[in-house]
Amino acid sequence: MALNLADAGNKFEDLSGIDIKPGDNPYDALINACSGSPAKIQSLYATHRSTRNAQQREKFLSLEFKELNIDPILLRLEKPDVEPGFQDPRHCLVFWARPPSHVVELACHVQTLLQKAAPNLWLMPSHRMHLTTLEIAHSLTAQGIADLVSSMRPEIPALTGLTFTRRSRLVKPMISYDLSAVALSFLPASGEEMVSPAAVPPLLETPIAAQSGQSNGEGTEGDNYTYHHLRRDVFTMASESVPVGSRYVVPSAHITLGRYLTQADHETSEQREKWIRTIEEANKWLEDEVWEVKDGEFIGEWVVGQERGLEARCGTLWYGGGRTLLAGEGF
Repeated sequence: MALNLADAGNKFEDLSGIDIKPGDNPYDALINACSGSPAKIQSLYATHRSTRNAQQREKFLSLEFKELNIDPILLRLEKPDVEPGFQDPRHCLVFWARPPSHVVELACHVQTLLQKAAPNLWLMPSHRMHLTTLEIAHSLTAQGIADLVSSMRPEIPALTGLTFTRRSRLVKPMISYDLSAVALSFLPASGEEMVSPAAVPPLLETPIAAQSGQSNGEGTEGDNYTYHHLRRDVFTMASESVPVGSRYVVPSAHITLGRYLTQADHETSEQREKWIRTIEEANKWLEDEVWEVKDGEFIGEWVVGQERGLEARCGTLWYGGGRTLLAGEGF
């Protein structure tokens, strides 16, 4: 029996106002619309997440609220008695950016804040936290993914090493949420003071890329090269060897924090009001105590590639699982 996925109820629509033309690199549309300006790119990312949060707030507090979107596959994996022997049939191929340790610490703290209002929330384990830079395929068979990996294998070293030379920075974390899940989302940086640990300067070429005979081009520093530029470049390089079948292309940089496995924490209007209040209070705390705070308890900024480069992963990895094909050099 086919299961209706929790995400099927969500529209992964771009709420920034950018129109993407079929056949083009989808990340170019936003960059071109902003003339490459980091400030404008950040603004559109901010517009997308604030608009989406407002939409979801209205859904949670509506008198027409019916229920959360429970993920039936995660439910069966976490509670095997629901369907003994069940296995996730969806195999994927992705390129992840792993958050550095200081961002993982922040994400775990936010999880504790959320769990006070929703104690039954399924939490993403800290060692599985990730930011999806590019999704190549999301629901194929194991053989289908193996075929894609075979086609991509020559390109994977250069792709995973890309962040060693092309540095992009993420800032201003905020909780984003919908009826299926909750995440910590970031914005591409635009001139904010650097507050995260210092990194070694970028090289003109990654060692791995040099060995494979593929140059990553000139190194980048500063915020003119944004995370959206990185996503564009990963898309361009990947699409030279395989078709890219991402579920969505929206201006979002988020780490999933948790998913709903039960209606119990959100059945009454009082519970839902408490949930929204908890999120909004946490977001106020993030803005006041974490954003651009240099010597605070938590750091809310990271340069993609800190500690680890991009990670090519495949397998059943919807919830942070799967296996690593190759991880790029960190800095």
